[in-house]
Amino acid sequence: MLTMSIHRRLIVLSTLFCHSALVSSWTSIPNHSPRVASHHLFQRPSIVVMSESASAEDDGQQRQSSGSLLVSNLHKIGLSTDASARMGLLLASQSPRRREILDMMGLAGRYTAEPSPLNEEELQIELSNNNFSPHDYARTLAERKAHAAIEMTIPNHKKDVTFILGSDTIVEIGGSILEKPKDEANAVEMIRCLSGNWHQVHTGVAVYAVGVRGHDEGKLMFSFTDTAKVKFATLTEDDIRSYVASKEPMDKAGSYGIQGIGGQMVERLEGDFFTVMGLPMHRLSRELTNAISSLDI
Repeated sequence: MLTMSIHRRLIVLSTLFCHSALVSSWTSIPNHSPRVASHHLFQRPSIVVMSESASAEDDGQQRQSSGSLLVSNLHKIGLSTDASARMGLLLASQSPRRREILDMMGLAGRYTAEPSPLNEEELQIELSNNNFSPHDYARTLAERKAHAAIEMTIPNHKKDVTFILGSDTIVEIGGSILEKPKDEANAVEMIRCLSGNWHQVHTGVAVYAVGVRGHDEGKLMFSFTDTAKVKFATLTEDDIRSYVASKEPMDKAGSYGIQGIGGQMVERLEGDFFTVMGLPMHRLSRELTNAISSLDI
């Protein structure tokens, strides 16, 4: 009984304290008399309703501004095995790293991957002879890769719209472009050049859409180049040759892979990690979402 009595007193005291605190907070506001404060206290239900209404309005604004990333729109890109899906995606690349990035974005099972039929070596020579900047060089390669894949997409096109994604990554240091190494000696030379220095990694991205009305040969939905800056540690000759001996550099621009053994050589990074890996995840997510929204399918 004593315990119950103490408990009830605590409840009463707590209620009085809360009431006192509310009155105090209102009386501390200029131009508010205790009579006005008392009026507001008795109108608490209407105040709560107004608060809920404002909260609902805020929620509505959040819903309107949501959906800017692909995570909110994955359902619009059908499974590659679903014949009834209205929208599809083709990655015009044989890069396992780009497939890995698309999978991490939640697109696993929602795209197919086929290497672009583009003759890259011929185009690289053409672009080099025309003095393209590294930024434009990467974007143009991505556009041409995606466009070349249209021809192999149209005969098998079964969905309302199929997006074709092309991408290319290059490494630039001192104005020189480093592509994939021709052999191990070339890889050693590239990594020596990068050792102890800053360099830039440019990844060009382009997406065409097949099936858009009025664009029988595909419509370029967007293209861009995303750039990251990378600082290599100062490497010993043994570091360089041991890395090249791992064979990891042989299919990578600049002769290294940041997501693998080569990540040990990276001392600092400014920009998107995935740009260096081969596909800028965040920007691709935004641009692809905008493209999907513009088609209103």
